[in-house]
Amino acid sequence: MNAFQRLLAGEALRHRDFRFLLSGAAASQLGSQVTLVALPLAAVLVLDASPLQVGLLTAAETAAFLLVGLPAGAWLDRMRKLPVLIRADLVRCLAVGSVPLAAAAGVLTMAQLYAVALVTGVATVFFDVAHQSFLPRLLPPTQLVEGNGALETVRSTAQVAGPGLGGGLVQLLGAPLAIVADAIGYLTSALLLLGIRVREERPEPAPGRSLRADIAEGVSFVLRHPLLRTIAITTATSNFFSALLAAVQTVFWVRVLSLSPGTIGLLLSVSAVGGLVGALCAGPLAAKFGQARLIWLSLTVSSPFAVLWPLSAEGAGAVLFGTGLAVVLFSAVVYNVAQVSFRQTICPPALLGRMNATMRFLVWGTMPLGALAGGAVAAAAGPRAALWVCAAGFLLVPVPVLMSPLRRMRDLPSGDAADAGSPDAGDGAGDGAGDGAGDGAAGSGDPVEVGSRATAAAGAARAEPVEVGSGQSLDGRGTEPASTPPVR
Repeated sequence: MNAFQRLLAGEALRHRDFRFLLSGAAASQLGSQVTLVALPLAAVLVLDASPLQVGLLTAAETAAFLLVGLPAGAWLDRMRKLPVLIRADLVRCLAVGSVPLAAAAGVLTMAQLYAVALVTGVATVFFDVAHQSFLPRLLPPTQLVEGNGALETVRSTAQVAGPGLGGGLVQLLGAPLAIVADAIGYLTSALLLLGIRVREERPEPAPGRSLRADIAEGVSFVLRHPLLRTIAITTATSNFFSALLAAVQTVFWVRVLSLSPGTIGLLLSVSAVGGLVGALCAGPLAAKFGQARLIWLSLTVSSPFAVLWPLSAEGAGAVLFGTGLAVVLFSAVVYNVAQVSFRQTICPPALLGRMNATMRFLVWGTMPLGALAGGAVAAAAGPRAALWVCAAGFLLVPVPVLMSPLRRMRDLPSGDAADAGSPDAGDGAGDGAGDGAGDGAAGSGDPVEVGSRATAAAGAARAEPVEVGSGQSLDGRGTEPASTPPVR
C-alpha cells in the first residue's frame, strides 16, 4: 500500500465533518493557486509594475499578520471558530472578485491590487488561526498528524494543478479575468463549511480578563517554551527569504528568463510535485527518522538547493529554478507537518487560538519585511542579485534548529515533557508520542508554517507561510505569494 492509499484508508477521513473541511480547503486552495500566478502577472503585464511595486504588493498580502495577528488570536479564543471561517471565505470572495470587475470596466489600478491584497490578508489571518484551532475540535489528538497531512496533501495537489491552470487562463483570458477562479473557490469553500454539523459552545472569557492580558498569555506561552521558540525563529527566517523570493520571482521570470504566462504556470505546477510528495511522505518519514529529527534534517538537506534559483538562465536553464523550488517545497511541507502537529498537541485547548496567532505573528510577520527587501534589492541591483541574497538566506535557515535541543532528539515530547523541552524528555517520548504519532499518521504529514502564497512566490517552504517557506502558507492557504509556501 503506497502513501496515498494509506492516507485514504486513515481514520480522519471517516469523520464526516472533516471531509467537508477538507473539501472546502481543496476548493479554496485551487482558486488561490490560480491567483498566485495571476495577481503578480496582472501587476507586471497589465499595469507594468516595477520590481519595487511588486514587492509592495507581496508585502501587502502578508502585512495583516503584523497588523492584527496577535489580537486575532485573543478574539478567536472568545468566539466560535466555524462562523469565522465562513465569513472570512465570503470576504475573500468579494475582495478578489473586484479585480476582474475593475479590469472589465477599465479602471484597475495598483492601488486596488494593494487594497485587495491587504483585505484578503486580514481575512486570511482570521481564517488560518481559526482553522488550526478548529481542527482539534473535529479530530482526536491521535489523528491530528493524519488530519494535517490530509490538508497538506490537498494544498500540495492544488499547487500541482493550480499554477498550470492559472497560467493557461492568464494566456487565454488575461490575468484579471483568471482571478475569477479564486472567487469561485472561496465561495465554494464557504458553502461546504456550512455543511459541517458540529456545533461549538461560545467560549466564556475568564472574569476580569482584558484583551491585553489574553494576548500576553499567548505570547508568553510561545516565548517561554524552548522548542516553540526555536521553531518560531527558524520559521520566521525561512518566511523572510521566501517572501523575498515571492517579490522577485515573477519579475525575474518575465523580464530575465522571458517566460510566457503558460510556461510560468507549468514551471510552478511541475515544481509543486515536490510539495505533494512531501505531504504523502511526511508521516512515514516521521515514523522512520523521528518527528524532531525530521524538523532539522528536512531543512538542512534542502537549503543548498536554493542556490539553483540565481543560477537559472533562459531556455533549458529555467529547469534549475523549478528543481530548486521542488526540493524546497518538499522539505517545507515535511517540516510543517511535523511542527504544526506538535504545536496542536502540546497546547492547552483554551490557548490554541492565541498560540497559533502568536506563532503566525512571529513567523509570518517577517514576510512583509522580506518582500520589501526583495523589491528594494531587485530595483537597485537587479532580480538575479536579489535571488543570490535569497539563496544565502536559505543556507542560514537550519542554523537555529541545529543549535537547539532538537538536534539531539529523535521525537518531539508531549505534555509535561514538552514543557520541559529537554533532550532527555524527547528521547523518552520516542516510543510514546513520537512513534504513536507516526503510526497514527498512516502516511500523512503535517503542514509547515513556512511560507503558502509565499509558497508560489518562493516555491519553497503552511514552515506557518512558509510558518517555513512558505508560502508553504503554510501558511493553510490563504494568499501567499507564488512560490515557496510560507511555513505556518
